[in-house]
Amino acid sequence: MNIFLLIGVIIWLYALSVLKRAELPAIYFIVGSVGFFFILFFISKPYFISVMVRAISMILALIANLFHLAKVYSDYGLVLISDGFNNIIMTIDYECSGVIETTAFWGLLTFYPTYKAKNKVFLGLAGLLWISLANILRLTLIIIIVHVFGTDYFFIAHSIIGRIVFYILVVLFYYRVFTYGYITENEGKV
Repeated sequence: MNIFLLIGVIIWLYALSVLKRAELPAIYFIVGSVGFFFILFFISKPYFISVMVRAISMILALIANLFHLAKVYSDYGLVLISDGFNNIIMTIDYECSGVIETTAFWGLLTFYPTYKAKNKVFLGLAGLLWISLANILRLTLIIIIVHVFGTDYFFIAHSIIGRIVFYILVVLFYYRVFTYGYITENEGKV
């Protein structure tokens, strides 16, 4: 473990204990969620990212091979997309793996006060699955657009259309878990 990460964890834990004693639940939630996100991200960076890249690549390979859309090299996280005349290689890395969004969700969920621990575990796994499927849909959409319309559309497919679809799906899940979940858990208590 990196010494700076260890020092950061100690400072974070101390800040959480001070905020808990001071009874500042909103700041406790923010500091806890953000801190836990960074801890999860830096601890999981060498392991979780490679597992997610490999899993996403393998599922994407099944879809791309089934419909003859692209050639996916899941060992390397590479996708070769051809429009019939030109080829483009897309790399699946930590940005395309959904790790950032998953760890952010886990950070928020861990310090969200509404759910009990077993519900948080279930929702954490459901969030991993939902974000992964949304990411696979996004990458498949990118492959289809480039395969059909050509490599000139890669930027639009990847940076605009794919991200819009992905973040709409993620925001819908966040709404379901945090907003709708809060309303249904506290129904009749107000």
